[in-house]
Amino acid sequence: MISSLKFKVIIMKKDENKLTSSLFIVPYLIMFVVFLIFPLAYGAYISMHEWSLIGGKGEFVGLANYMEILFSDGTSSNIFMNGLINTLIFVVLSVPALVVLALILALLLNSLPKRIQPFFRTVYFIPYSISVSIIAVIWLWMLDTNSGLVNQFLGNFGIGPIPWLTDTNYAWFSLVLATLWWTVGFNMIILINALNEVSEELYEAGSIDGASPWQKFVHITMPSIRPIMLFVVVTTTIASFNVYGQPYLMTRGGPGTSTEVLLMGIVRQAFELRDVGVASAMAVIMTLIIICISALQFKFLRNKEGV
Repeated sequence: MISSLKFKVIIMKKDENKLTSSLFIVPYLIMFVVFLIFPLAYGAYISMHEWSLIGGKGEFVGLANYMEILFSDGTSSNIFMNGLINTLIFVVLSVPALVVLALILALLLNSLPKRIQPFFRTVYFIPYSISVSIIAVIWLWMLDTNSGLVNQFLGNFGIGPIPWLTDTNYAWFSLVLATLWWTVGFNMIILINALNEVSEELYEAGSIDGASPWQKFVHITMPSIRPIMLFVVVTTTIASFNVYGQPYLMTRGGPGTSTEVLLMGIVRQAFELRDVGVASAMAVIMTLIIICISALQFKFLRNKEGV
């Protein structure tokens, strides 16, 4: 009888512990539903209606807004396609640089003495803690064609002035450069933590077998940090696809609309053309594109690298 009571008490305590543990995730679930699930569902709902910024909700149109974006030759379609192409250009230019440079910095910092590593980690991570508006002001001040610090410096050698923000090719270079300086520290910190988890015994075994530094990197380091590399590639791609602040503040989408990314086009559709329904449909399509690209990256890298 006593043993039976003890068993019941133990079961009750376990149930209470499970309930207590579950309560800790309730605030996150509430925020997840309020700030992610509900906006996504409501945005999809708006995208299937005629919805004016001034007039509000109109009649239900089903997939007509999506058809207008994808298959018509109107203003909305041109805004979307131009923004999508420019966004893909930025993704292609920025993601490899952000991943490769972060890995190089992580390897360099990881090779330094332990006592000075925290200093350099802090130095490289500080820009990431600054808001995008501050970043844009800094780079505008540096890259201004007439009075920018960079052109003044190059002028001492008889070079320039270079239209960093008013020529399309230079503008893309400037946007990627500013993004690199701003965000590469975040990827670097993640990769440094991954490198610290690689067993020293593996490197010692490689040294005994006569492996060169490059062979150790290819056959020990990279296989050991593959899951983290996959995470960095996918999250960096998603972040680059959602670029908005840098082109909006630095180039205003110019020259012309040559650096107007997709989020800028969605904002223009909603607040200048005042068509919230079509703008929401653009946002839904953008979300689906990001999901598809992320899924393909995950599938390709996982199968190729055996993650």
